[in-house]
Amino acid sequence: MLLRAADDGAAGGGPREGFAFATRFRVRYAEIDGQKVVFNSRYLEYADVAATEFWEWTGIGAALGPVWEQLEFHVRKAEVDYLRPFVWGDTVAAHVRIARVGGTSMTMAMDMAHGTTGDLHATVSLVMVNVHLPTGRPAPIPEVVRGFLEAL
Repeated sequence: MLLRAADDGAAGGGPREGFAFATRFRVRYAEIDGQKVVFNSRYLEYADVAATEFWEWTGIGAALGPVWEQLEFHVRKAEVDYLRPFVWGDTVAAHVRIARVGGTSMTMAMDMAHGTTGDLHATVSLVMVNVHLPTGRPAPIPEVVRGFLEAL
């Protein structure tokens, strides 16, 4: 299993146990609220950034080409468990993995930890459904995609 470079992971190096990928970014002033902590909605934006970088890291587009590129995953359910706040200037280490692959959906799990201490600040779970756009109905995940995802 490939790991993202150690300088992109949590304190002490690469991704947390159980995760093959991590990326880092700093909390910007525009992301904090009146209490000087990261505004709640920003955690889903952080999840989107981490998921985008995760997909790029996997190489799934290059490996599967049109089979992957023609799929359309929509977020069906998003859950954030806020354990402690990030504040302006903190480094967020976002750890990403595919937790489950179902018939028409998959679940992406994320740990958002402090980039210096490694302390867990939040967990995010995204359930994404493969949608057949003309009908708007769930569509099966092709076996080749399932195999790729499960190997991650």
